[in-house]
Order: sequence, then structure tokens, then C-alpha cells
Amino acid sequence: MDRLYILDAVNYIFRSYYAIGPMTNPDGASTSALYGFIRSLQKVLTTFSPQYVVAVFDGPDNTKRRKEVYSAYKMHRKKAPEDLYPQIAWAYEFCEKAGIPCLCVSGVEADDTMATLALWAKKEGKQAYLCTSDKDLFQLICEEIYVINVHKDHSLIDAKKVEEIYGVPPSQMLDLLAIMGDSADNIPGLTGFGPKTGASLLKKFGTLENILAHPEEVPGKKKQETLRKEKEIALFSKELATLHTSVPIPGTWEFYQKSPPDQAKLEAFYQKMHFMTLLKECRSSEEPASEQTPPSYHILRTESAIQACLNELENHPLIAFDTETTSLNVLDARLVGIGLSGSESDVYYIPFNGDISEKRCLELLRPFFQNPKRAFISHHAKYDLHVLKNHGMQNVQIGFDTMIASYLLNPDKRKHSLDALTFEHFRKEKISWDSLFEGHPKGTPLEKLPIETVGHYCCEDVEYTWKLRKIFEKLLEEKRLDKVFYEVELPLIPILNEMERNGIFLNANRLQEQSTSLTKECDRVKQAIFAEAGATCNLNSPKQLSELLFSTMGIPRPKNAKTSTATGAKILESLANKYPIVQKILHYRMLDKLLSTYVHALPKAVHPKTGRIHSTFNQSVVATGRLSCNNPNLQNIPIRSEEGKNIRSAFCPQKQGWVYLAADYSQIELRLLAHFSQDEELLRAFHKGEDIHTYTASLVYEVQVEAVTKEMRRSAKAVNFGILYGQTGFGLAQELGIKRKEADAFIKTYFARYPAVSRYIEDAIQRAKTEGFCSTITGRKRPLLELGNKNPMIQKAAERLAVNTPLQGSAADLIKLAMISIGEKLPKVSPETLLILQVHDELIFEVPEKDVPRVQKCVQHSMEHAAKLLVPLVVDISIGKNWAEC
Repeated sequence: MDRLYILDAVNYIFRSYYAIGPMTNPDGASTSALYGFIRSLQKVLTTFSPQYVVAVFDGPDNTKRRKEVYSAYKMHRKKAPEDLYPQIAWAYEFCEKAGIPCLCVSGVEADDTMATLALWAKKEGKQAYLCTSDKDLFQLICEEIYVINVHKDHSLIDAKKVEEIYGVPPSQMLDLLAIMGDSADNIPGLTGFGPKTGASLLKKFGTLENILAHPEEVPGKKKQETLRKEKEIALFSKELATLHTSVPIPGTWEFYQKSPPDQAKLEAFYQKMHFMTLLKECRSSEEPASEQTPPSYHILRTESAIQACLNELENHPLIAFDTETTSLNVLDARLVGIGLSGSESDVYYIPFNGDISEKRCLELLRPFFQNPKRAFISHHAKYDLHVLKNHGMQNVQIGFDTMIASYLLNPDKRKHSLDALTFEHFRKEKISWDSLFEGHPKGTPLEKLPIETVGHYCCEDVEYTWKLRKIFEKLLEEKRLDKVFYEVELPLIPILNEMERNGIFLNANRLQEQSTSLTKECDRVKQAIFAEAGATCNLNSPKQLSELLFSTMGIPRPKNAKTSTATGAKILESLANKYPIVQKILHYRMLDKLLSTYVHALPKAVHPKTGRIHSTFNQSVVATGRLSCNNPNLQNIPIRSEEGKNIRSAFCPQKQGWVYLAADYSQIELRLLAHFSQDEELLRAFHKGEDIHTYTASLVYEVQVEAVTKEMRRSAKAVNFGILYGQTGFGLAQELGIKRKEADAFIKTYFARYPAVSRYIEDAIQRAKTEGFCSTITGRKRPLLELGNKNPMIQKAAERLAVNTPLQGSAADLIKLAMISIGEKLPKVSPETLLILQVHDELIFEVPEKDVPRVQKCVQHSMEHAAKLLVPLVVDISIGKNWAEC
């Protein structure tokens, strides 16, 4: 029997909007509902392969008919978010391109159209499958009509399942809906009558009319009274819940037949929405015609072939290259092969596991790579530099890095891999890493694969690195990002490379002491929690902790808890002031995290050959331009808690007679705020060398600087930093534990004392709206097209970024410029000194004690002269025997 699949498009769209986090396309428009809608439809098509299908949308002015009966119909339902309406139109557009028939009948709600379609299919002797979670449509279920629950693994709901869920058969669902009502549609129902009561009454009386005709037979005087008083309301509710099945619909099966998708139009649509995964999935099996002859790949197996290749490339000032290695661990990686190219026409692969020895390959390649007149193009050059250094190749000049260029052009984008960029810009699906090992035993090392296989893979990487460079070079110039690329990001690569190779020494014995004491403290806090609660549980289980706090102890569940088991940091912090046990739980979590994330994990990160930890510093992750750190992340070790300081004390110089030198920019973001806003009071404070928080407190509280108390300074500090991140009166009130009115008044007074700061915030937002991006001091740009988004939350978040990114991003630029300057000068001042760590506005050096004065002078001068601002840049220097002492 033929089947008609009827898709509740509106249901899919709304559900996706709230289920998926914010997504935007390159124009800044919201796309989360659209993406979820497409994925949901794809699942239906894949699961059921329907021949006949139709997506049903609400028609314009669709509540008119029911509102004529009941003016309050859907009155209490919130208006759909503004950014949802364009996505509904795009969903309709998608269906047309995907070959899915659509229906949108003017003046008619989708469920009425769906009901009409289902009954028409039944009349035609076919089966209808309603793909929805709308219980109103359950009343239609019979042997020819079913519901597919689209949000529960597409489970089939038949008459038996309806009765199992609601206690009534489909034929009584309309009466049940009239009894219980529907708050979403503002169908009143009977006061105090829920689904269970309704089902039991219908089982006894059969229909709503029979129940209303015999109120005296219903148990409970209150319910009897309700039935008498609200008889008309019940009948009225039934009328509102009744599906209207005379909607004009196409009456030929040809209309509902699915057509093949228009691949070209779908690809263009996905490209416009920036749905790259969908674009990849739907891409035509035929490769797009190439305008140029593809390059030739050459596997060089003899010494003479390698020499001829190097001779051919000798006059090329810019060479694209890629390394194939034995490991992703930068210090352990050994070369399996190198790919090279200096033009569009030829790519060469030199295997290190072929007939020519590794030693001879290196003898041929070392002078080629170390030639100071030659620069190299790479995708993720920092890694490739590590590999070359592992083989004794020093001072290799990097002329272009396609990964960093992609990041600068699209700082908010997460994927900058060569595979993703190749597909995005050339619609080319590169050879995947996993495919190299197909047909080989699991765990086969790369060097054991056929040279031709690895060579072709490497050559393809080199080819597209070369091609991407040509595209990005032009785009960087067009978008005026070439300066920050060539003067900041590119020169930073060898600095970060060296910092990663330097690593940092960890005193394992000192950390073991921390492990013992922290474990004892953690156990003590845990037992204190159990003693106060009078019960035990797994404190790391949200479900068990929720049960302990909100059921066992009877603590009122906060309004900001999204689920019944939510026990996140924000929820617990909102309860901490009132309930001492919650303070203990937060303390326990802090201790437990320190143990698992640092104390137990850090010793495992020590490299066996160097005895040091070698973290990775990433240039292409944080949209503001800040560096991030991982494997392990040493930037997040707490500094304010005593326990965090103790962990930092385990990091110390590896050699006797050495110390740590820490150089930290003082109030860098607030100094940048003074520079950008040109506020006279802020400028005056920094030029006088005032403590900015004390100075702010004296202005706001209208007292002399000497009269400022610790509490006054604390409040001023909260506002000074809060302003940078768009803090509201509500947020300040929570942070300081004061009333909202006081917080609002404090912020108002703050802006009255620093009026140019208020103007800067307004101007920054307006400028970003006009230009579509915000900029840092070096010209780094962050696109902020979300400022035009119709969703207020997304728009507000973009406004905060418009204010903060120029400050945080400029601070990131300054520390990078300082690192480059120090990298040039330090080897002449103290060749042994190592730059070992960067933590946002701070640099840590491992220094021979005898060189401290020279290093301090060099570092301080480089940092304080990284750029010329309207206020002085001040750097605080501290010396210590370990990190904590700094």
C-alpha cells in the first residue's frame, strides 16, 4: 500500500530553534532552526525513503478562524522570536530545492491542513504517516493513519500506543483535550481536571457530552460544581480543539511525489548558509571542471631525482612544503617524507623511508631549507618547524602560513584545517587520513604504508597549501589584514615554536606533597558535607547531588535551573550565600578539579627525554587574538586560591642558580580603555600613576583617595572590569551582594565621572554596526554581523564583543609584539634565558641569576615600548625561585 508522509514543518522548526545553540551564517543571520529542520527532514527521508511526502507550513493569518470563535486563542503564547521568521521562509525554500512538495494554505493552521491530508489519503485507500509531536493530531489515528514521533527516534504511535500514553483511544482524544485544555493554545479546559481525571471519566461516560449531562455521578463535590459552572467552557474548548478537515488541498498524487533534489541549487543554498557539512554531504560525485591543468605529482626515489628537484626549485623564492611524520607529538615526530612545490605545475615528494637513507636526504635538504634567501609556505608552520628542528634544520624562514591566514580572515570560525579549507574554497574533498590505512592492519605506522600512497597524500596537501596561499594573500590585502599577518602573527610563529620546545620544569616531589594534602582536605570537606546533610551521595553526580540538596535537605530549587538535575556552578553560586553546605560543595569541587586536572595529570605530561612539560600554544583558536594553551593548559591554574598557588610552586627552574622572572602588564585593558575613549579622568589617573580602582572609588564615592576603604575599592574594581564585559546592574548586584538599585546607581555615577567611557561604548557598537566588524590597535578585525540579528540575545552578545574585542584584542596584540621584540633582543642579552610561558598579559622566563638585571631591563623595555599609547604602558616585574613566588 502507498504511504503519504506528512511533515509538520512548523513543529520541526520551533523544536530545532530551542534545541540547538545559536548558529549564524556569514551575514550574521540566525540559522539554528533551519539547520535542525534540514537534519530532521533528512532523517525522515533516510529512515523511510518515502515516494509521497509533503511538508506542511502554517498559512498566513492562520489563527483567524479560531480567533473569530475565541479572541484569546493562542493569546498567551509568546510571539515567535524575530530571527525565526526568515528561517521559516528558508525552510520552505530548502524543501523546494530538495524536491519535497510543500503546502501552506492561507488562513489555515498546519494541523488542519495535515488532518485534511491524512483523511484524504485514507479515502484514496492509502496510508498516512503524520510526522509530528502535536498531540492534537492523535485523534486521527486509526488503521490507515499513524503518527511518527519525530523527537523520539521516529517511534510509531498507533491506537494502542495512544491508549497506553493517555488512557483513552484516539476516538476520545478530542474529548480529553477539551477536558484537560492546552495552555500553549490557550484552550481553557475544565479547572482542576488533568489528563488522568479526564481519561477515567471518559472510560466511564464515553463522551464529554455524557460527562456534562451527569455531573452528579462524578466523584467529588468540587468537580461536580465545576462541571455545572464550566459546561459551556468545556464545549467551547472542544470546538477549539476540533480539527477542520475541509482545507482545499491538491487532489492528485503527482503533487505529493518526491522529486530528485536540484544539487546545484542545494549546494548554493548550503554555501550561502555556511552549512559546510551539509554541503560536503550533498556534493555531486562528479568533480567540478578545473580551469587549469592539475599539477603533476613526482615521487623522488633516487638521489639524482632529489638533486634535480632541488636544482629546479633553486630559483623559486617561495616554496610550499608539508611534512609527513611518525607522531603528532612535536618532540617525538620523525620525518617519513617531505613534499615540495614552487609552482602550479609540479609537486615533489621525497620519502625518508625509501632507498635513500635519512642521513643522505637530510644532507641534501638542510642547505635548501636553511637558505636565508628562501621562504616557505606551510599550513600550520609551527608544527613543521618542530619537525625540521628535530632533524637539525634551524632558522627556516616561514613566508606564509595558510592556517593563520584563514584564522585572521575568519577569527570566529572553528575549522581551519587544510581539508576543511580545501573543500570550502575548491569544493575538493581531499584524501582523508583514515583512508590511507584502509586494507592495512590496525595500528600500522605511516612509514610502513606504500610510498606511493603517502606520497600522493602529501603532494595533495602541498598543492592546496600553494593554492590557498594565492587566495588568502589577496584577501588579506583586500581586507587590510596583511600588516597584522606579516608584522604580528607570522613573526610570532618561531617565538611560540621555541617556547614550546623550551617547556617548563615540574618538581614532581613538590606536587606529590600537594596531592597528599589536597586529597586529605578533599575527603575532610566531603565528610563535612555528608554530616551536614545527614546523607551520602556521589558529589560528582548531578542527579545524586540534586537529590541531596533539593529533596533530602529541602533547599528551594533556583529559578535559573533548566532541568531538575541541574547543579552547575551558576546555580550553586546563587545559593551559596544562604546555605553553608553549598559553599562546602563549591569548595569540594574546586579541590577535586585541582586534583584531577593538575595534581594527578601534570606529572603524566612530563616528557621523558627533557623532564619538562611542553604545552602547545595556539594562535588560531581565540577570536580576540589571544593565545590559548593546551596539552596541558597551564594558563588556567588558579592564582587566587592558596591551593592554586601551591600547585604553581611546583613549577621551578630545572638548574641550580636559576630563577623565574615574571613580567606582567599592569591594568592593560583599562589603559587601552583610556587610550580608546580618551576620557580625561582616566588619562589623568594613569599619567599620575594612581591605583585605578582606588581612583575610581574616590570619584564615584566623592571622597579623597586616602579615604577610600577596601570595600569601596572592591566595588570600583568590579565596575572597572565589568564595564569591559558589558556588565549590567543585575550582574554587579550579584557580584557585590548589593541591591539592584544600588548597583544601577553605582554604574550611573561611574559613567557620570567617566563620560567619555560611555561615549566609547556607544561609538564602538555603532561603528561595528556600520562597518560589520571591530578592530584592534594593529588592525586585527573581528566580524560582528550578528549586530543585525533579530534575536535580542544574539545582538546583545555581539554588542558586548564590539566593546570588549578592541580592548582584549589590542592587549593580545601588545603582548605578541613584545614577544617578537624580546625574541630579537634576548639572545644578545642573555643567550641562555628561556621564555617558557605566556599567560595572557604575563610572560614567564627561566633566567640564570647572574643575568637577571640585563634580562629585566630588556624585557621591561620591550613590553613598555610595544606600542605608543596616550597613557604609559607599565610592566610589573617579579623574581622568584618558583612560579608561585612570582
